[in-house]
Amino acid sequence: MRGSMTASIHRLTDRKAPSLDPMIALVAGDLNLVNAVILDRMQSQIPLIPELAGHLIAGGGKRMRPMLTLVSARLLGYAGTRHHRLAAAVEFIHTATLLHDDVVDGSDLRRGRRTANTIWGNAATVLVGDFLFSRSFELMVEDGSHKVLKILSAASAVIAEGEVNQLTAARKIDLGEERYLDIISAKTAALFAAACRISAVVAERSAAEELALDAYGRNLGIAFQLVDDAIDYVSDAGTMGKDAGDDFREGKVTLPVILAYARGGADERRFWKDSIEGRRDADADLPHAIELIRDARAIDDTLARARHYGQRAIDALGPFGKSDAKDAMIEAVEFAVARAY
Repeated sequence: MRGSMTASIHRLTDRKAPSLDPMIALVAGDLNLVNAVILDRMQSQIPLIPELAGHLIAGGGKRMRPMLTLVSARLLGYAGTRHHRLAAAVEFIHTATLLHDDVVDGSDLRRGRRTANTIWGNAATVLVGDFLFSRSFELMVEDGSHKVLKILSAASAVIAEGEVNQLTAARKIDLGEERYLDIISAKTAALFAAACRISAVVAERSAAEELALDAYGRNLGIAFQLVDDAIDYVSDAGTMGKDAGDDFREGKVTLPVILAYARGGADERRFWKDSIEGRRDADADLPHAIELIRDARAIDDTLARARHYGQRAIDALGPFGKSDAKDAMIEAVEFAVARAY
């Protein structure tokens, strides 16, 4: 599996493993300003709101999505400040969806810490998520761009549709790869795409450059989620920040399961159907599920698809000249895929 990585995605033989460090270094000053906006706008006269929101926001996330807004602005040579508040809006949208997701999924861990819903309960968690969504829209309106508002509000709606689509697809073993890709394109990739695209708007660049950044973010988001879904079956809580096998326990049909089910014999397909539909003990079945996924080479092929979408993200940057920002964005793609190795 490792030897088959394409050279354009993994150049690990001639340099160190890819990381987000170059992107972090490039946008560090801007990110400090974004964090200041986040800290200011998560405040409320109701003490529970900043306490609960701060638990997740300060929980060790990489700020990947707001960093994409910042580095895209750097790629375009934008010298203004509008992108700081918009990057904060992107992070609030993301944080709100995480809070809601943990309630829907009944998750116990997020980034290696207890989820907000296990500490403060479902009702408070949902309502604080709503508060953060509201703050994000305040920031969009304050920016004053109808186009920015349209992009981010549309992405928020698409994310919600993706989550509902995933909810209605839970415990359906015949989900299929096409619908799975529709789900991850909505619930994950839409915000990656919007985070990048809005920088082209504030920098007043062409529609072609807008679409190029949209394509970069969208394909990066799909690759990112494919890798997440793969490592759910090959990693552990210490690495992932959540319990291994959570997708399996929750009856989520991700690509590794779709491929293993399609390639299995009658007994294997019966196992998958009974397990995903909740007629077996998920904790007891997880080791066998991992074995079947390995035997079907489902992880290998899931990661191959991630590399494909990663290459599409890199190709989308073709119209932009060489720069430190472009190099950092390419390495961010490489990092997203390399997390599985």
